Amino acid sequence: MSTARPLDGFRSIKAKLGILVGASVIVAVLVAQAGSRAGVPGWLTMPVTVVVALLFTQWLARGMTSPLREMTAATAVMATGDHSRRVTATSLDEVGELARAFNLMAGDLAAADQQRRQLVATVSHELRTPLTAQQALLENLVDGVVSPDSESLRTALAQAERLSGLVTDLLDLSRVDGGVASLDIGLVDVAAVIEQGVAEARAQGGEQRGICIEVAIAEGAREVQADGGRLAQVVANLLDNAVRHSPERGTVTVRADCLDGDRWSLEVGDEGPGIPPDRVERVFARFGSWDNAGGGTGLGLAIASWVCELHGGSIAVVGGTDKDSRRGARVRAVLPKAPRPRSDGDHTEERLMTDDPAPAGAATLTASGPIRPTTPPVADSTVAQLFGRAWPEEGQRARPGIVLGSVAVGALAAIILPAQSNMGLGLLLVMLAAGGVILAGSVRRGDPWTIVLTVASLALASLLVLRAAEWLAVLAVLAGAVLAMAGLTGAVSFGAMLAAMAAWVLAAIRGLPLLGRTLNVLARRSGVWPVVRTAAVTLLVVVVFGGLFASGDAIFGSWADRIVPDMQVDGFINRAFVGFFVGGVVLAASYVAVNPPPVEKANLPAGTPVRRRFEWIIPLAMLIAIFVAFVAAQATAMWGGHDYVQRTTGLTYAQYVHQGFGQLVAVTFLTLITVAIVARKAPRATPLDRGLLATALGVLGILALAVVASALYRVHVYQEAYGFTVLRLLVVGFELWMGLLLVLVLVATAMRTGRWIPRAALASGALLVLGVGLINPEAWVAEHNIERYAQIGKIDFEYLRSLGPDATPAIIEGLPRELAECIITAPVGGASLLDWNLGRSRAADAAAGFPEFVRLGCEG
Repeated sequence: MSTARPLDGFRSIKAKLGILVGASVIVAVLVAQAGSRAGVPGWLTMPVTVVVALLFTQWLARGMTSPLREMTAATAVMATGDHSRRVTATSLDEVGELARAFNLMAGDLAAADQQRRQLVATVSHELRTPLTAQQALLENLVDGVVSPDSESLRTALAQAERLSGLVTDLLDLSRVDGGVASLDIGLVDVAAVIEQGVAEARAQGGEQRGICIEVAIAEGAREVQADGGRLAQVVANLLDNAVRHSPERGTVTVRADCLDGDRWSLEVGDEGPGIPPDRVERVFARFGSWDNAGGGTGLGLAIASWVCELHGGSIAVVGGTDKDSRRGARVRAVLPKAPRPRSDGDHTEERLMTDDPAPAGAATLTASGPIRPTTPPVADSTVAQLFGRAWPEEGQRARPGIVLGSVAVGALAAIILPAQSNMGLGLLLVMLAAGGVILAGSVRRGDPWTIVLTVASLALASLLVLRAAEWLAVLAVLAGAVLAMAGLTGAVSFGAMLAAMAAWVLAAIRGLPLLGRTLNVLARRSGVWPVVRTAAVTLLVVVVFGGLFASGDAIFGSWADRIVPDMQVDGFINRAFVGFFVGGVVLAASYVAVNPPPVEKANLPAGTPVRRRFEWIIPLAMLIAIFVAFVAAQATAMWGGHDYVQRTTGLTYAQYVHQGFGQLVAVTFLTLITVAIVARKAPRATPLDRGLLATALGVLGILALAVVASALYRVHVYQEAYGFTVLRLLVVGFELWMGLLLVLVLVATAMRTGRWIPRAALASGALLVLGVGLINPEAWVAEHNIERYAQIGKIDFEYLRSLGPDATPAIIEGLPRELAECIITAPVGGASLLDWNLGRSRAADAAAGFPEFVRLGCEG
């Protein structure tokens, strides 16, 4: 029974497209305007608007092109001889008319095919008995019981045998159509079956024409589970086809190979004229011999295809077309080593696929029969084609748990996050709930690397309730996200880690098939959608009528404020955006967890080394010379002192060290990239090559560490002269981290292996962020500036005022009260329990009793 679609009533596809585009634009504009008027940030409004518009477009366009996709699938099935497939046609436009015409055509073809099958069965039954009698008589004549002209009798016998073979083939074909054939599975000696087939092929003309048949059997393909008689049919038919199309004294090859997994292949090739590209699809069709001059009944390969399908395998032309560089044709059958015994009449809903797909352009067809391959859902087929082998999805069942869990996390975020005025306990609760949903569905949750990164992510998340600095909270959340994706995907290289983060975004598309299957499962549960509909309608009634009454009557509004803190429409819109965004992010991460992509494929392939040593030695030697000159300059500046620097450059020493600090940080970063490039391009074929590479990288790494030390010394001198800032502290931490990476590179060079460096870099980076958070950077900067004030009597009040609550206790404790009152503007604390944060709590306790406004006249 068909279901009407939203646009089925329109009779023009152009009108449907116009309505679809216009409605989608209107929905996008309305959602964007609602978010903008409600004060939702742009970074949150844009992705939600895009997703909502796409979902609305998908719903509105439901059924517009599905008849075309169904016709494509039905046409492929009809090519195998199954004319029972019909197309759903509910629309009144041109596509709907085409679908109805297609159904009429399919019905006519099904009737014609039924008549043909009845004719084949009738002819086979009627002709077999007299032909058998005639063959027996001719055999007696040939054996000398009767002595007519022997040559003519042999000719008559050959014709009778040909007719008998045709009848046998027709009977086999009738069994295919009737679905009465079955397999007798047992252990089969492949070598014996091929030897028997080769002997028959030679006796039937191969030996007289000088055909050489070469056989090669791999060790893992000598014994398989199969139906011996059916397998002999495949071998005999393939060899008969190859021998007939081979030239005089040509060569026919027979190969049996063991494939990956539990499958094996049988390949037969010849040196004949090959198969024209426009006739490849006719090779396995019934009565579809592509070469009318080749002889044969046109049924041998069709029967071979049916036998392969009956075993759960496939058969294909894998070479020998006009576009192939080699002459002749090659036919490959791929079969399981242990097929599941089943009757050909079993109506299965799966199309068994081979692990060894045919090359591009190969024709893979099967004999017609009652087996009907189903068409995958639209989202499955489209998304699968989009991602291909880059991100396969195999055996993924519906996941109601992660969908409902993501919705629950989104609802929790909609309740908690908009009520927060600052990042704190509420955000931590949402992140813990999201992490629980994601980790519960992860297929790698027992992996040691995933466990380590999970613990590190929890440690970073704890900074949300330890420190009040929002920039530190954002940095911790981003670092935790990188760790989480690396753990969920098992990324161990730099390229894989970048691919893991990209997979989080792409999961919004790749996970659509699984989401659709899950929603279908939920829809079939009788109690789910009534509850959802009831909740949605109830919420709509509360929002619309409650909001109108609350805004129209002050008393009702005060009551509503006591029951629901935020009854304004803008507040509900804001919560809807937050909930939708957070739920979608959790759902995308959950899909990565249940179906992690093969991110290691994103790693760069091994570089091709240069052929001549001077191609990498000369540039690297020049770079080392520059480093040596720089280190010499630094030594000269240190030995010459401040007077030498000022006399030579005209700069004070503080100005001198500040001048190039940023450049030195860039040099350190570029040095790491240079080391990676040299390691990829330098040859390592001989001990001399490896020795030169290790020496050059070692010298460069040591000089780069000297640059790191110079950069750190420069920032130290500059801070002593001009004061400390959080930015300078972070840059120092970044420079130290790059210095650590240089040390790791030197260690890897000595060990001659660096596969562990990406994991070490990720772990050390996470420890750096965690360490920065634990030292309380804003309090550290305030304390050191206060110590500097005690020494030189100068302090930057404006910068201290810009620091957050984390610095408040240090400022109050380190400065006299009259100076602290110039900096601390008001007591600092969370408005609710969801805002609670240790840094803000300590600041509020320390600043209790301070004035609300900054005292005028304070000077630094």
